[in-house]
Amino acid sequence: QVQLVESGGGLVQAGGSLRLSCATSGNIFKISNMGWYRQAPGKQRELVATITRNGNPNYGDSVKGRFTISRDDAKNTLYLEMNSLKPEDTGVYVCNARPLLIGSSNYWGQGTQVTVSS
Repeated sequence: QVQLVESGGGLVQAGGSLRLSCATSGNIFKISNMGWYRQAPGKQRELVATITRNGNPNYGDSVKGRFTISRDDAKNTLYLEMNSLKPEDTGVYVCNARPLLIGSSNYWGQGTQVTVSS
């Protein structure tokens, strides 16, 4: 029923930009806090950015000033605009949804690969 599908990853040179999208289905987007996480090989998953259902964003320290998280409730879609990319930003970026309902699950997408070359 609930599905999160990321897209927009790819290979980009340092200093470049990418825009990630997370399309959702299952009637949970509008009642969910959303987030982006990333994981590089051999490293733990890291919080990139979150955004509440009301649009209040928070960012991990390593991406502040470079990334922008946003949401489009009409399209049930989450976005991550990534600018001034660094090789350290390389990883699999995963979309997360946390419906604000008692007893609800925490949902994850399959991830999209972002590779930043130097």
